[in-house]
Amino acid sequence: MRAHNLPLFTIVILLHTNSAQSDATPPFSCDPSNPSTNSLPFCNASLAVAARAKDLVSRLTLDEKVQQLVNNAPSVPRLNVSAYEWWSEALHGVSRHGKGITFGGAIKSATMFPQIILSAASFDSSLWYRTAQAIGKESRAFFNGGQGKGMTFWAPNINILRDPRWGRGQETAGEDPLVAGKYAVAYVRGLQGDRFEGGEIMREGSLMASACCKHYTAHDLDNWNGVDRYSFDAKVTKQDMTDTFQPPFKACVEQGKASGIMCAYNRVNGIPSCADRNLLTATARQQWGFEGYIASDCDAVAIIHDPQGYAKEPEDAVAAVLKAGMDVNCGSYLLKYTKSAVERKKVSESDIDRALLNLFSIRMRLGHFDGDPRKLQYGAINATSVCSNDHQDLALEAARSSIVLLKNEAALLPFSKTSTKSLALIGPNANSSAIFTGNYEGYPCKTVSILQALDNLYNIPTKFVQGCEFANCTSVSTDAAVAIAKEADRVVLVMGLDQSLEREKLDRVELGLPGHQEDLITAVAEVAVKPVVLVLLCGGPVDVSFAKKNPKIGSILWAGYPGEAGGVAVAQTLFGDNNPGGKLPVTWYPKEFSKVAMTDMRMRPDPSQGYPGRTYRFYTGPTVYEFGYGLSYTNYTYKVISVSRGSLFLNSSSAVKKSGSISVSELGSKGCESIKFSAQVRVTNHGSMAGKHPVLLFVRSNNPGSGGTRRQLVEFKTVALSQGETKDIGFDISPCESFSHADEDGALVINEGTLYIGVEGDERTINVVI
Repeated sequence: MRAHNLPLFTIVILLHTNSAQSDATPPFSCDPSNPSTNSLPFCNASLAVAARAKDLVSRLTLDEKVQQLVNNAPSVPRLNVSAYEWWSEALHGVSRHGKGITFGGAIKSATMFPQIILSAASFDSSLWYRTAQAIGKESRAFFNGGQGKGMTFWAPNINILRDPRWGRGQETAGEDPLVAGKYAVAYVRGLQGDRFEGGEIMREGSLMASACCKHYTAHDLDNWNGVDRYSFDAKVTKQDMTDTFQPPFKACVEQGKASGIMCAYNRVNGIPSCADRNLLTATARQQWGFEGYIASDCDAVAIIHDPQGYAKEPEDAVAAVLKAGMDVNCGSYLLKYTKSAVERKKVSESDIDRALLNLFSIRMRLGHFDGDPRKLQYGAINATSVCSNDHQDLALEAARSSIVLLKNEAALLPFSKTSTKSLALIGPNANSSAIFTGNYEGYPCKTVSILQALDNLYNIPTKFVQGCEFANCTSVSTDAAVAIAKEADRVVLVMGLDQSLEREKLDRVELGLPGHQEDLITAVAEVAVKPVVLVLLCGGPVDVSFAKKNPKIGSILWAGYPGEAGGVAVAQTLFGDNNPGGKLPVTWYPKEFSKVAMTDMRMRPDPSQGYPGRTYRFYTGPTVYEFGYGLSYTNYTYKVISVSRGSLFLNSSSAVKKSGSISVSELGSKGCESIKFSAQVRVTNHGSMAGKHPVLLFVRSNNPGSGGTRRQLVEFKTVALSQGETKDIGFDISPCESFSHADEDGALVINEGTLYIGVEGDERTINVVI
């Protein structure tokens, strides 16, 4: 039986079953049955959170205060305050990493959605929000079932994927600040239980779960050529800080209303991120209005003393981070040295109180001081919400919406379900699903490999050869792979990377496929009866120019790390039950780019030094595939049918004009509001298949001037079109955001001149007059 259109949960192998019942009690404070504390102000849910937190902190001794400054905060029995674990992870599903979540008992698994770099390829903010909302519900279910020690999750990772070799690039939404910012907003609002549209928040900021945007800031190197993240000093210009590294965090705070930020290991221009008052207090809290807690990355306080040597003594490191505005230390350094720092008058108790007010305010917003959480706002969420059919279907939707078709000569894909006589499936991960979840994974609800999905869905005779023993492909079985390829009607190679090649603490040093993969792919393609299909499982981009140019390799699919439903999503894409519509969220560079030092943080090119710059916004070198590239099984056309402004007249009596530009700050909020405009793009599906895909609106300039972007994403929206259908997509455009770039002083400016705004080759001109 061929179950082409059945939902995921009906065709996969069930590995874990979650029970709805649990006798475990979640941790909470202010037990109503405790007469010694239930009348205290901090237990009064009708009072403002700030007043409650202030009351609680005032009752703590210095020793008790110090104990609360680390991730594994102990209980305070005399005040009926429960223990709390700040460190939990939920990058793309409730994770087994961190200290706060326990798998086992009633809940043995959680829904594993695609790794973030692949999800970003959907360019679908609503999908990102719904995914995070599902993760938030499952995390609350863990807590309510007594399998969670806290509800603060250290995600999302919203760093810019500046360099394609970064091992943690897979955790990010790619290289564009706008995309990273919109992803941050969608994730934070989904996880925390806020509305996605309209900007409203729950009663006094009540949280389903707490999101934490990381790693603040300019953090995108783990371990490359002997340089590690602990000692690395990121030299960043004011220009790059303003328009590349900071915008996602600004959006996370101002629009997402994140309740947490994590400061990074690295130094930025000499100052450790966790000890930088300008970053933590002046920018995040005072400029952006951040009202949450700030956590250190794990042991980031300790390294300020050694190996960074920024602090002469341990107490100096403690004083530096508390005075900068950090609140909780992942690790034990503050537990060991804060009291002695107070005794030596390097830090005041008021600095500790400030941190504790932020920490207890978050716990109160999570409902941990209102009695049994199972009787509160999110109390009904239990184990039945974990691995639910809805969440399983959403995991499949996310994978299907994100897969990117990079090549499809002579319409090789999709394969025919009726005329395909046999398949040869080759690759170290073609019959394994372990790779699908990437890093920061949990235990998936259900898993099925690509081979299993093909067998379950299409029942076509298939032969499988591993080809390489592992993804590194140092040991290769070329003869066996060639033998089955010669006999098969269709050949699919599943190649790429895995966590042994790119991960936290491990950056790549080259951009090609590892080991003998390229040789194996070429040998199989040479003997196959028909052109072969190459499926790439990887987070960071790889140089597959050889495959792009080889006519015997007819199609290339990038499936990232597609989550637990990835096997089904790939199989459905191969046979046309899914029309791929994803677009690359990151530039795919040639191998030669590895000559560029990963430690060079400059975004802008420097022709005098042969430096090509980074990301599609500034990079001047050749590419394998460009940011925003992605094909489909159908044929779409685009036409900009209207732009409400053809010219922008920018003037202000106090505006500072220099070098043909005007300062955004001088225009002011009213000036920026007055020049907003709209554009309409008509999209038509001329092909024979329905499809969903993102429409990306760009602005470019032939003369970007000093430090301007070559090309900039203005906005994006997804559209679903039936065969022959046409839709008009509206875009609202804010020139102060979309047409500006930072000058050398870090001020946002708009250049005078002609801009071109459009999508897929159809553009309209906008004349900027100052």
